[in-house]
Amino acid sequence: MTPETAPGNSFVFSADSFGKLTALMRKHLVPAGVNIFSEGEPSNYWYYLEQGHVKGTKTSAEGKEFTMYGYKQGDFFGNLGFDEEPLQSFSAVTQTDSIISFLPRGELEFALWRFGSLALESMDWLSQMNRLTGTKLRDLMLYGKPGALCSTLIRMANTYGVTCEDGILIEQKMTNMELADAIGAARESVNRMLADFRRAGAVSMRQGHIVIHDMQYLMQLCHCENCPKEVCRM
Repeated sequence: MTPETAPGNSFVFSADSFGKLTALMRKHLVPAGVNIFSEGEPSNYWYYLEQGHVKGTKTSAEGKEFTMYGYKQGDFFGNLGFDEEPLQSFSAVTQTDSIISFLPRGELEFALWRFGSLALESMDWLSQMNRLTGTKLRDLMLYGKPGALCSTLIRMANTYGVTCEDGILIEQKMTNMELADAIGAARESVNRMLADFRRAGAVSMRQGHIVIHDMQYLMQLCHCENCPKEVCRM
């Protein structure tokens, strides 16, 4: 099977700049289910995912959790803003046993001050993340829950998918409750929408994994704008 996935968001950094960042990293093995940081905490580190999967979540005023981001190998995550007292804008939890490198904020800021090219590429990274967030909010707000679910399935395929003989198999398992959290819907609504997609022959389940058979069907429902994979991802 051939990978069909988007690159890690570290692709914006040149080899030279990435080497400078690597010199600041402290690697840690983090078991599955560990809260790396919480929304509103001081942003003392920036993070690089060497191996594993991490999800980024936000919590509403009513206490409902929304899955905003899915990070994989090769992704940076955390707040890279430079406010006087920067705070994390979301929470991050490991979904699998992961190897994560921590970059201390003080050392990172000094490197950005010292190396202009690294600072410019960091701005590119921020721009990329803002564009990713903007497209997700667009999908959630403009095309209803079916459109949002189709968009999420396409993003999952771009992030975790591999081609198989009858479509794209999504290697990362997600329960219907997790899909509901990703689009701000009830689990029962996701159950009904997935049943509709299965009857249309667009998706199926295989040993707990989602298989997408008709990508065009999903793209039409969410009014896909054919964004590049580095933007159309979890």
